[in-house]
Amino acid sequence: MCTDCGCAAPTHPPDHEHSHNHDHGHEHGPRSLKIEEDLLAKNNRLATGNRQRFQKAGLFVLNLVSSPGSGKTTLLERTLADLQGKYSFAVLEGDQQTANDAERIAVTGTPVYQINTGAGCHLDAHMVGHGVDHFDLDQTEILLVENVGNLVCPASFDLGEDHKVVVLSVTEGEDKPLKYPQMFQAADLMIVNKIDLLPFLSFELEKCKGFARQVNPKIRILELSCLSGEGMEGWYDWLEEGVNRKKQ
Repeated sequence: MCTDCGCAAPTHPPDHEHSHNHDHGHEHGPRSLKIEEDLLAKNNRLATGNRQRFQKAGLFVLNLVSSPGSGKTTLLERTLADLQGKYSFAVLEGDQQTANDAERIAVTGTPVYQINTGAGCHLDAHMVGHGVDHFDLDQTEILLVENVGNLVCPASFDLGEDHKVVVLSVTEGEDKPLKYPQMFQAADLMIVNKIDLLPFLSFELEKCKGFARQVNPKIRILELSCLSGEGMEGWYDWLEEGVNRKKQ
């Protein structure tokens, strides 16, 4: 089960069938704590293996996290289109069901693999380790992992990434960093998306940024719109910094 919500968390290869017809009750106390510790310890061991594999291949790996509807997939689509030919990308798409997002990414010509988690509310290191088997990592510079839309559980699970990138759209409340502090503490970068809608909303941008820095003083913040293109250069510059660091 997941350490935060008790949901089913598949730990088998993503392309294997698995039944989730089991008791979904929540247990507390020493036994529950032991299960959580074992689950995270196993995940962390696998994440360490992923990280070593990614480092050997010289990959810059990002774990994109957010609530549903923040615009993660649109951000990837625009990024892949604008930077086509500059970097070699691969994308892992995480969703409970459907291959809709993977189909959108495939239109860009980028290698993509869909991971469906079923009842699981996040990707884990085991899923990612199997997912990247579908790519030629030696011919890839940037691996983008689009996690399941959820601001709780993905914060606890290391995938072997270089950075967690949390995407928050201005159509959400500016107090999201206070409501979900663990996620914003775990992230190195916060992208405030859909800023083209600010004139039509009561969203207080500076207050949101202040809340994010309140829970994570070191977090870097970028403001952009995937639709208008405003602010996208700052995101591309950040990607370039990361790729260059991996080459050093």
